[in-house]
Amino acid sequence: MLFQLDLTGSSVEDVFGEFWKGQGAEDDVRAFAERLVHGVLDHRAFLDGVVTASAEHWRIERMAVVDRNVLRMGVYELVYESDTPPVVVIDEAIEVAKKFGSVESGSFINGVLDDVLRRSRSGELRTSEDGPPTP
Repeated sequence: MLFQLDLTGSSVEDVFGEFWKGQGAEDDVRAFAERLVHGVLDHRAFLDGVVTASAEHWRIERMAVVDRNVLRMGVYELVYESDTPPVVVIDEAIEVAKKFGSVESGSFINGVLDDVLRRSRSGELRTSEDGPPTP
């Protein structure tokens, strides 16, 4: 869904409607996925700053569409979704990147998210709830 939103500029409602057609997803899965999409969109500027700070020599707009959206979602989960263990977030992001990205996507995602996790644990990252966002 994030990929489609990034490429097409469609509305969230249109993307949700199209995505869920013919899907047999349970309500809790659907709610979680939509919460992630809304969370990424709501915090996109902050997430892009975090990704850019952790991806040496890469600007967010120069990243592959799959990679930047997997990273946005992974950072969102690491920073805002404390119910999911960080190792699970990173492993799932790597798997999605390997499936839908390039040959290098998995290792790229792993490196960036590992750095984000390190920075988060060290207190370098602050969300708007802690004060001004600091990527």
